[in-house]
Amino acid sequence: MAQHNELGKLGEQLAVEFLQKHHYEILETNWTFQKAEIDIIARKENTLAIVEVKTRSSTEFGLPQDFVKPPKIQLLVKAVNQYVVANDLDVSVRFDVIAIHKKDNAFIIEHLEDAFLHF
Repeated sequence: MAQHNELGKLGEQLAVEFLQKHHYEILETNWTFQKAEIDIIARKENTLAIVEVKTRSSTEFGLPQDFVKPPKIQLLVKAVNQYVVANDLDVSVRFDVIAIHKKDNAFIIEHLEDAFLHF
C-alpha cells in the first residue's frame, strides 16, 4: 500500500478514536453512494455528523482542511441525503472535517464542526 494511503487509513482510525472519546457513536466508516464516499458517519444525541477526514504529513502545502473542495462537498451532500432517507432518520445533519497533521513525532487533531459553512 502506498505511504499516503497508509497515512490516510491511520488518520481515519485516529479520527474514529477521537470521536468516540468525545461521546460520538460511530454508525459507518467509508460508506459509499454512487461516486461519493463518506469517511465517517457518527451520531451524538440528535445530530448526525458527516465527517471528512484529511490527514497530511505536514502543513507545508496548506492545512488539511484546505483540501476539501466544492465538488467533494456536493458529492457528500448527495450521499448523506440518501443515507438519511434509506435509514429513515429524523436528525439534524452537520458536516465536519477532522484535520490531522504530523508535527514532530505526534499527530495534531483538529475537529472543525459545521466546516462547510466556511465555503
